[in-house]
Amino acid sequence: MKKIIYNRFLKEWLADLPKVTYNKPIFVIVTEAETEKAVNYLLSMPILGVDTETRPAFNRSQQFNCCLLQVATHHNCFLFRLNFTGMTPAIIRLLEDTTVPKIGLSWHDDIRALKHLHDFNPGWFIDLQDHMREIGVEDLGLQKMYANLFAERISKAERLSNWERDVLSSKQKTYAAIDAWACIRLFEELRELESTGNYELHSVETELEIEEEFRIYEELAAQKGQGG
Repeated sequence: MKKIIYNRFLKEWLADLPKVTYNKPIFVIVTEAETEKAVNYLLSMPILGVDTETRPAFNRSQQFNCCLLQVATHHNCFLFRLNFTGMTPAIIRLLEDTTVPKIGLSWHDDIRALKHLHDFNPGWFIDLQDHMREIGVEDLGLQKMYANLFAERISKAERLSNWERDVLSSKQKTYAAIDAWACIRLFEELRELESTGNYELHSVETELEIEEEFRIYEELAAQKGQGG
């Protein structure tokens, strides 16, 4: 049976989906020495998922730097607290690496934010949005893409929390890890679907039109029945 994918995923569909859980180890990196060990490990992996977080600004006079770099493997996730470590030589080496694919979402925005901290030449990064467009998907946010392909909901409750706080909460750490780890899952699923063609793209607009036509038909039928 082919997987059904929608060109758009309606917001109201999200509420009925089970929430994504993440039970893998999460390592918080706060010193330069830790960055070196973590990067050595990460660059031995076959694929990485990446994301960043920035403390939200709630008025125009505020502006904050990118303060967290999340890098996930299949088995765990590392949270580099850039507001503590800075852009160390190890982190630059990771970002400039051309041997391990790093999967992100709208990653050019993250690169711009990271370059504001320290200039570097971006290595091997793959943007999920490019692959989703290739199969006809138009809703390109992480939450809707994940729901579309896996029928699970990624909670965004921590998105506007303070990412510069002294100690990240367990909910913040889980949220950050899921965003990076989900990029790997999405990329590998997309690659599988593209290679096998084992999916059908459905148009939300067409299905909504069919539902509306059926509703009108039922109303007319009911009216006809009442009229005798």
